[in-house]
Amino acid sequence: MMSLLLSPFIEVFRYSLQPIAPFTWFGLSISTLDLVATVRLCLILRQIREQLYRKHVSTRGVAGVEAQSFGKSVSATLTVVYGGEAVVAPLLGATPSFMLSGTFPALYAAVQGLIDALPGVPDITAELELPLSIVDGFTRAYLLCNLIPPSVTTHASPAIANSPWTLLVASLVTANGGFFFTNMFSLLAPTPFALTTPPELQSYGWTTADLWCAPAITGLYAFLTHAQPFWADAHALIAQLLGGSSEKGVDPEVARAVCAVLLSALFVGRTAKNFGLWKAFENVHTKVEDAKGKGKAKVQ
Repeated sequence: MMSLLLSPFIEVFRYSLQPIAPFTWFGLSISTLDLVATVRLCLILRQIREQLYRKHVSTRGVAGVEAQSFGKSVSATLTVVYGGEAVVAPLLGATPSFMLSGTFPALYAAVQGLIDALPGVPDITAELELPLSIVDGFTRAYLLCNLIPPSVTTHASPAIANSPWTLLVASLVTANGGFFFTNMFSLLAPTPFALTTPPELQSYGWTTADLWCAPAITGLYAFLTHAQPFWADAHALIAQLLGGSSEKGVDPEVARAVCAVLLSALFVGRTAKNFGLWKAFENVHTKVEDAKGKGKAKVQ
């Protein structure tokens, strides 16, 4: 039943993960999902830079503003993408992916260059962010379910491969380390680099959805698929308490689709909250109820 309900999401992943032309002409395995995730990230980074620029100019003028630099822009993008991996990979005794292949670093650099060359990009609005929140759910699910866990679960050391703590920490740092360093060194600001406290370490920073959803979703995926003995035992225990059975884990594609749906719902909810859509909906609902009440009073 679950597989049937999630089949559209499973098919979206299957289709979007197929390598596409013209990259296949050169033997490059770049998929639609890879390209969409790259464009989405490079676009939001330019939007954030422009927001920070407008805020700085409106409060302090152009004093201290640096000339736009492609090198600085690409450095920020690559830090976001690979900053977390650069920390985790050496701790696991592995070589970071950007040291093994230049395909994706070059892709991010090229796309960032194209987006920066555009005369203008749309502002960050609710109308734009709501559909893109669903896209973020799928791209983040792929990162947290397919890209990060294998670095731990396939490790040569059984102590690491079977450690749920290592898995969760690797997910937390890999997924969030890039933005952490970017914010800490003010890489997106229009001014020179400056050391500052990143949002994650400020008051209530731990409540940031991007921060806690990484280990939560990776843990859920491992729990459903029995990626490590700990998760298999936990799944079996909970199933027994509920009077069911869990001799085998959920199919990885189904588990990934579940994670994508949850992440999409989380990001859509966050977007609605950030843009005040919940309050707007409540106000409309209140007005409708008031109108209904007045209508009933007139009939009576």
